[in-house]
Amino acid sequence: MISHGKEIKVFAGNSNPVLATGICKKLDQELGKSVATAFSDGEISISINEPVRGADVFIVQSTCGPVNNNLMEMLIMIDAMRRASAGRITAVMPYFGYGRQDRKTKSRDPISAKLVANLITEAGADRVLTMDLHASQIQGFFDIPVDNLMGSPLFANYYINKFGANNPDCIVVSPDVGSVARARKFSQKIGMNFAIVDKRREKANSSEVMNIIGEVRGKTVIMLDDMVDTAGSLCGAAKALIDIGGAKEIFACASHGVLSGPAIERIEESYIKELVLLDTIPYPVKKKCKKIKYLSVDSLFAEAIGRIYEEVSISSLFD
Repeated sequence: MISHGKEIKVFAGNSNPVLATGICKKLDQELGKSVATAFSDGEISISINEPVRGADVFIVQSTCGPVNNNLMEMLIMIDAMRRASAGRITAVMPYFGYGRQDRKTKSRDPISAKLVANLITEAGADRVLTMDLHASQIQGFFDIPVDNLMGSPLFANYYINKFGANNPDCIVVSPDVGSVARARKFSQKIGMNFAIVDKRREKANSSEVMNIIGEVRGKTVIMLDDMVDTAGSLCGAAKALIDIGGAKEIFACASHGVLSGPAIERIEESYIKELVLLDTIPYPVKKKCKKIKYLSVDSLFAEAIGRIYEEVSISSLFD
């Protein structure tokens, strides 16, 4: 039962309108009327073209590239909703940008993820709904509730349908040490063995593969990561698994397809047979790659939004 009696309204910025439309269809709702434009000097301008007073407002906006524009769009839209007397404002961020800068790795480093958390809170958001944060501890950077959905159940269903559960000829591999916990839990979910690619990173967006921990020879490998940016790490891990480990074939999946720089060219030329991504970030329109396939998260986010609106538990969606 909905205790607060407010009307639900879903709005979207310019970052991922297709996903926002899909979420609204699942909710049987019309997408809210709003326009995000820019002045000639690049300043963001937001117009909300329908009343939101007392409404339970959800703003769908991934802070993907152009990251700063999309972040400012979301912040200004939150501010507009707050000043228009929205009852509650939830920032729905399928992809949380700046999530990789979650700690100081050397002297005088910023912690940009904390700064972004502060900005979202100060803008007037009452809650954040996101998916597969780069580091789970980012939830603690906020002083408002954060719901961090997981994409691994979607991948689990996909690969169980493709290869079957508990398949001894398949193995789940973490492409780096940072994804070990995520990949181990995923391997348990689909009942497959687990291995790790150990690498040493020399500089940003570059890595050197050193060793493979686990037996992958003759196996069909499923690599799981949280994001694919330039694809250097993923493609390097795939090469090591084939050349060093003797794997049979490589499949890969990740929640967020940033796909910047030479990513698509690297994937096309790599040993990866198929890369499955979630549509938290839209596919780059200028480039196409037959190896890349997308699964939609619209149903999962629609379910989460519906439960938040009805004020019932959404904890079952985290697993």
